[in-house]
Amino acid sequence: MKHFRRYLVAGLLVWIPLGVTIFLIRIAIGLMDRTLGLIPQPYRPEELLGFEIPGLGVVLTFLLLLITGVLAANFVGRAFVGGWESLMDRIPVVRSIYSAAKNFAEIVFSDSSQSFKKVLLIEYPRRGLYSLAFQTSTDLGEVQGRTGEEVVCCFVPTTPNPTSGFIIIVPKKDITVLDMEVDEALKMIISLGVVIPTWHKEATQELPFEEGSDAS
Repeated sequence: MKHFRRYLVAGLLVWIPLGVTIFLIRIAIGLMDRTLGLIPQPYRPEELLGFEIPGLGVVLTFLLLLITGVLAANFVGRAFVGGWESLMDRIPVVRSIYSAAKNFAEIVFSDSSQSFKKVLLIEYPRRGLYSLAFQTSTDLGEVQGRTGEEVVCCFVPTTPNPTSGFIIIVPKKDITVLDMEVDEALKMIISLGVVIPTWHKEATQELPFEEGSDAS
């Protein structure tokens, strides 16, 4: 029975990740295929070719995003986007949702932003206990001014769902910047700490890290 259980678990570890991956990819492709609805009915690929091409919406979505980006980057496009955002800002409920989504997208996709670019180790929820966190911002304005010291805003994700969590303000001197990448930290969080990233100690010049190093 012990060998039977081991073989069964080994089989599950092969098929469950594969099945989940295929399922999520199919959902994503299905959602992007809906962009074909933007094309007039007589000119849709299935009408012209007589059969459907799965995944064609992915190509159309990519082209739509690329064209939108090109148009939004020029003078006329920026003026149009500015007018659109001004309109969204005048609608009571919509403006809160739109503004939050826009700010989040800018934080995640901006190359110049330092948000979610560094994995931090902080002592939380008390001294002697450590939690993984992601740096979100270092310029905290009033918060930093009233604390009287340099602080960093950190996002502490929950496990196994890292999309939820909470933010805490931590003094820079109490932060340790880890070598692990953000995706490696996410794997560790999602796996409940089972998947541990490989640490290349030879690349580290000082053990332990100097407190607050590289947290800006």
